[in-house]
Amino acid sequence: MSSQGGGEDIARVTDEPLDPAALAAAVRTDASGAIASFVGVVRNQHEGRPVHHLVYEAYPPMAERELARIVLEIRERWEVTRVAMVHRTGRLEIGEASVVILVSAPHRRQALEACAFGIERIKQSVPIWKKEYGDETGEWVIGDPSRR
Repeated sequence: MSSQGGGEDIARVTDEPLDPAALAAAVRTDASGAIASFVGVVRNQHEGRPVHHLVYEAYPPMAERELARIVLEIRERWEVTRVAMVHRTGRLEIGEASVVILVSAPHRRQALEACAFGIERIKQSVPIWKKEYGDETGEWVIGDPSRR
């Protein structure tokens, strides 16, 4: 994916640990007056139940196509310089990053709004599934629990 001001946007699914600092460096340009970020991390509880780890599953080609579509939506709505959207799959432990979104833009408002839009769209449309493992067996999490 190309972006304004040279460089590349990033829309990726990976089973490797996420490095928010490296992604921030990848979206920074000399035209960027702001870089907004969202880092989703695995927490130790969900709706009052303990969580020991998560497993994310995805169909990477489809998920990456949808991430790229969201990047294009962001570009249509805001003036941004670069966008990175990366989601992790596989087993994740408490405290590990599951999703990183970074948006660089000339001004903070565009970066902040585009970043917030990005995570909401990921939750709505990207085919990535989460299974939480607690004290008992694992349980698939359906939908966005923050919307309940």
